[in-house]
Amino acid sequence: MQITRRAALGAAMATASGIGGARAQGTAAAQTIRIGVLSDMSGPYRDISGPNCVVTARQAVQDFGAAARGINVEIIQADHQNKADVGVNIARQWFDQGVDAILEVNNSAIALAINNLAREKNKAHLNSGGASADLTGSGCSPNMVHWTTDTWANAQSTGGALAKAGATRWYCITADYAFGHSVQREVTRVVQANGGQVVGSSVYPFPQTTDFSSFLVTAASLRPHVIALCNAGTDMINCVKQGQEFGLAGRNIRVAAMIGFMMDVHTLGLPSAQGLTLTESTYWDLNDRTRALAGRLKGKTANNHQVNSVHLQAYSCALHYLKAVEAIGVARAKASGLEAIEAMKRLPTDDDAFGPGLVRADGRKIHPTYLFQAKAPAESKGPWDYLKLVATTPAEQAFRPIADGGCAFLKT
Repeated sequence: MQITRRAALGAAMATASGIGGARAQGTAAAQTIRIGVLSDMSGPYRDISGPNCVVTARQAVQDFGAAARGINVEIIQADHQNKADVGVNIARQWFDQGVDAILEVNNSAIALAINNLAREKNKAHLNSGGASADLTGSGCSPNMVHWTTDTWANAQSTGGALAKAGATRWYCITADYAFGHSVQREVTRVVQANGGQVVGSSVYPFPQTTDFSSFLVTAASLRPHVIALCNAGTDMINCVKQGQEFGLAGRNIRVAAMIGFMMDVHTLGLPSAQGLTLTESTYWDLNDRTRALAGRLKGKTANNHQVNSVHLQAYSCALHYLKAVEAIGVARAKASGLEAIEAMKRLPTDDDAFGPGLVRADGRKIHPTYLFQAKAPAESKGPWDYLKLVATTPAEQAFRPIADGGCAFLKT
């Protein structure tokens, strides 16, 4: 299996974190923590993750005060292109070349593979982007923490709220890879638990599909109350746009983004997105702390975009990892990713993106989840004022109980 030239260039591309300057060598290299941000830098998930996760990782280094604490930190980045072979090859090269932790990995299939690799190499997998609940379930690893709001939590929040409000007939449009199937499985669980049923589904090739009209026609013919979009990024946006063109709202069919983000609302525009429901782990305008963090990031992001929850997850996860590195020492953190992850689990979490929280024994970061609705244009008070809070799921209820996950390493 050969890595593409583009991926090789991506793996080699490195950006200084702003505190370390040129790559440290010799003795200094042994004291440098190297974090690789592995993400979709050019594909359908670029805007909701990608380059701005690099920006927030750098902000975490700055806010941690690494230089003042005597810790050198280097941030590098690469594009996994949503291809498992490319992503795993980059990760393997990075680990072999001394990268201590891989951050983000917003493709669940790649993330699950890196779980195994990180365990093999005894490195740290800081997953702040992959949404599959399998990452702390059947595919769990003692060398990983999972920071993003996962498919179980999103289904619990979005699916649960709509089902309880009377939406009992559902249809799923599903991306054909680990993430999409995980979303559909969790939607089905929640809908059935609330007395409803999934009356059908369309599974489409990912990432090759751009025309969803036939799936929407099939869905509408079954007269569901909700069409659940078990996808994300550009695919989800195209489904919403094409559903609007098809007149789903006039048929009293609601479209729910099972994995949706503020950036998707920005891309759609409020006239198209208004009324769309979605669950986020946090929001830039949620409280004073999130607004302060957004202020520090202003002017640093690609295209001057406001940060969404995935970017803030990367920030929070990187920051807590650095706290764990300080707690056990750079040498121990570099020698054992497992020790660094165990320290992350011992230390309570607290930052401006999420406030106080914790990391469970299975690696699951625990925090509340928030059900939002996209505002109507007249409700928005200014740029990036897109979402209104509908409901909050408390941290202790937001995620799958640890006993139900089937995480194997907890049993050994």
